[in-house]
Amino acid sequence: MRLLDTIDSPADLRRLSAAQLSALAQEIREELLSTISTLGGHLASSLGAVELCLALHTAFEAPADQLVWDMGYQAYAHKLVTGRRRQIRTLKQFRGLTGFNNKDESPYDLFTTGHGGTCLSTAMGLAIGRDHAGGKHHVAAIIGDASLGEGMALEALNHIGHLKPNLLVILNDNKMSIAAPVGGLSRYLNRIITDPLYNRLRRKLERVVERLPKGTRLVQLGHRVEESLKGFLVPGLLFEELGFRYVGPIDGHHLNELIRTLRNLKRLKGPILLHVVTVKGKGYLPAERDPERFHKIEPFDLATGHLRVQNPKSKIQNSKASRVSNDQPAATFTEAFSEELIRLAQANKRLIGITAAMPEGTGLAAFGRQFPDRYIDVGMAEQHALGLAAGLARAGLRPVVALYSTFLQRAYDQIMHELCLQRLPVVLAIDRGGLVGEDGPTHHGVFDIGYLRILPNLTVLSPKDPEELKAMLRFSLEASAGPVAIRYARGGIVCGEPLGKPTRISLGKAEVLRDGKDVALIAVGSMVYPALEASTKLAAQGIDAAVVNARFVKPLDRVLLRQLATQLGAVVVLEEGQVAGGFGSAVSEALDAMGLSAVPFLRIGLPDQFTEHGTRAQLLALCQLDPDSLANRIAAWFTTQQKSPTDDLGLLADSAA
Repeated sequence: MRLLDTIDSPADLRRLSAAQLSALAQEIREELLSTISTLGGHLASSLGAVELCLALHTAFEAPADQLVWDMGYQAYAHKLVTGRRRQIRTLKQFRGLTGFNNKDESPYDLFTTGHGGTCLSTAMGLAIGRDHAGGKHHVAAIIGDASLGEGMALEALNHIGHLKPNLLVILNDNKMSIAAPVGGLSRYLNRIITDPLYNRLRRKLERVVERLPKGTRLVQLGHRVEESLKGFLVPGLLFEELGFRYVGPIDGHHLNELIRTLRNLKRLKGPILLHVVTVKGKGYLPAERDPERFHKIEPFDLATGHLRVQNPKSKIQNSKASRVSNDQPAATFTEAFSEELIRLAQANKRLIGITAAMPEGTGLAAFGRQFPDRYIDVGMAEQHALGLAAGLARAGLRPVVALYSTFLQRAYDQIMHELCLQRLPVVLAIDRGGLVGEDGPTHHGVFDIGYLRILPNLTVLSPKDPEELKAMLRFSLEASAGPVAIRYARGGIVCGEPLGKPTRISLGKAEVLRDGKDVALIAVGSMVYPALEASTKLAAQGIDAAVVNARFVKPLDRVLLRQLATQLGAVVVLEEGQVAGGFGSAVSEALDAMGLSAVPFLRIGLPDQFTEHGTRAQLLALCQLDPDSLANRIAAWFTTQQKSPTDDLGLLADSAA
């Protein structure tokens, strides 16, 4: 029987010997490798944090003691030892365990997390709340080196050092964020290792010590404490100046040292920063050699580390989801963006590509390899990315900033203040707009339409397919009146066949894809192809539906909208975004302004709630955005619209039933 099978709560760890804890760490790695090689998911970070997790749960008594993990994909071992090991094979599967920490999943998860850099602020709040209530428990926050450079984390460090609550901050330093760490802070943590002066002094000292009795053994001992000395002399100074007591760096894979250190730190008062050095991908050589590829990976062969054809059993499919095509078709929006940006950069020497610690996911990595002098990865700093882009644009360059929709939210003020107010020609390439799949509610990009369309001077587009994305990128770089945002889905089109080369993109002009006489289906972005499929199904029920590719969220094609509303007399808007305040709201406002508010009008989108995790196909079906559900919804509404000319927003929750 495995030791892991005897662990139902962290309390079970405290009865194990040091040797048993080491054996358990190996079993946990084997379980994670077996699970993620089959299902896919985040791997390298969790492999690197196994001993740290075991040490924390051995030294502290969670959930009475409060452990706050930044992000959560480094905490899969935490899931295994906090009563969730029997469900681990449902990780990131529909209705299974989430891929991050989730407050509704376990009392050991204090917050639902998915955005880096948040744990220091929330842990500080827990510590102050404890002191206010007269509590005696411990609070510890675990943050990675990449997240430490995020603006919110730096603000929290400064505040913690000022107020000085009893709070332990653990810096999990694996010298490798999702991509290579960026910025002075990461360099500061590592600079001493290659300092010529330090190394000259070390060599001289070694020669002197070797002449002493047992000098060789003393030199070997010096090598073992070298990292701790360097950490004491240099990295600690930064945190000490901020008001922390600095400890480390220590080996994050030495369980005994970790546990002993953590138990000692429990006795100390005030803010403490423990610097722990770990190896990303620890215990699996392919992941150690290529931690970026194994940060998040599709199912792979354990023996070779190579990707394999996905096992259909690894993805739960329901009857509705099976009617939607594969989540990752051959031609994706991201690939099209990457290819077109490289092609355009070959002719336009002013074009600059910017991302924030997501080069592979956004497709900018290939651009960076081809144009290294015109590629900038700012690290986990979306706010800075847009401020930098504003400066580059003011200097006469043409920056294209590629971010996931969920992380663009972190730079909303900069969109308004640095881009729109200045009317600067910056292109926002917004990947993962809509439901993203297994990463769940922290990563769904479903709010961008609503918060972007209200900003003055901003043009917002959304392509129906990868070829149209290329055309929109060309259009955006030709425009010079102000910032442009292009919002596109994860993967590619979800159903139907590509329509081929798109017609010319003109500012604020939609595209009629199918004529009809009964109702107009106005779809934006990823909902265009489902609308076309739904129109075919509606035709079989005797409803002749026109289909329009809106193309522009802002400005709207008001001329075509007036024509459709007056000639067809019924309008349906479809979007893969929150219906509250979204594209349908924009169309409704336009109809009202034109005196056409009495036209029967239906908004279809995502309800006013957070959507769970699952494959993109499953979630589209769950939210009734697959073609069958769309056709049924529209047909039912159309047959009753004479009695109820408008569809109340309160009924939209039914679309997720």
